[in-house]
Amino acid sequence: MRKIGILGGVGWASTLDYYRAIAEGAGRVYAARGHRPPLPIPPITIESVVQAQTRALRGRPGDEDSWAGFDAVFRTALLTLQGAGCAFAVIASNTPHARLAAIRRGVSLPVLSILDTTAAATADAGADRALVLGTSVTMQARDYALALEAECVAANARLPEDDITLMQDIIDTDFHGGASDRARARVLDMCNRHAAPGTAVILACTELPLAFPEHRDVPVFEADGHLFINPSATHVAAALARALPEMAG
Repeated sequence: MRKIGILGGVGWASTLDYYRAIAEGAGRVYAARGHRPPLPIPPITIESVVQAQTRALRGRPGDEDSWAGFDAVFRTALLTLQGAGCAFAVIASNTPHARLAAIRRGVSLPVLSILDTTAAATADAGADRALVLGTSVTMQARDYALALEAECVAANARLPEDDITLMQDIIDTDFHGGASDRARARVLDMCNRHAAPGTAVILACTELPLAFPEHRDVPVFEADGHLFINPSATHVAAALARALPEMAG
C-alpha cells in the first residue's frame, strides 16, 4: 500500500469524511478479497491547516500577488506531507485547487486533482453540461470549467454575484461542522433556479455532499430530481485506486 497524505482543515468536517471514506473503502476492498479483521487501510498522514487563517488570506480575482500568503500556507502543508514520506497527497477541499499550480511550486510530491477526477466522473455519467456550486473562489474561477471542457462537458456560465455570495453564505452558515435539512433545502433551491433539465450539478465544496448523507460515498447519484456529482467521492475513489495495488485492473 502507498502512503496517502491528506491536506485538511478546510473545513474539518470534510477532512473527517475523507479519512472515514478512505478507511471504509479500503476495508471493503480487502473484505471482498477474503481478508479477516482488522482489515488493512493505507498508511495516512493528515496535515490540517487553520480555516480561519486561510479564509483571511484569500486573494482577489485577477491579482496574482494577492494570493501569495494563501498559497504559502498550502505549500508548507504539502511539504510537510512530502517530508512524512507520503507517496501522493489529496487536498480535502475544492477551493485550493483553483490555486493548485501556484501552491505546488517547489513541491515534488504528486497531488491528485479533484478537478480532474470530477470532470471525468461527470463525462462518464453521460452529462454534456454541468452547474458548479461551491465557495466564491471556486465559482469565480475557471478551473472547473477548463477541466470539464477537457472532458467535452460544458460548464455553466458564471452565476450572478448575488448568487455566488449566497452560495458562500450557505456553506458558511449551514455546513460548518455538518449539514441539516435546511442546508439541503437551500442547495436544492439553488439547483432548481440554475440547473436546466439534463444538467449535472457538481457539489464543488467538500462539505456540500454532507447534505445528502444517503449518497455520501457515491460519486454520481440522483436525488430530488437532479443528477449530482460528488467530487469528494470521486477524489477518494481515485486515491484508493492509486494507494492500493490490489485495485489494479
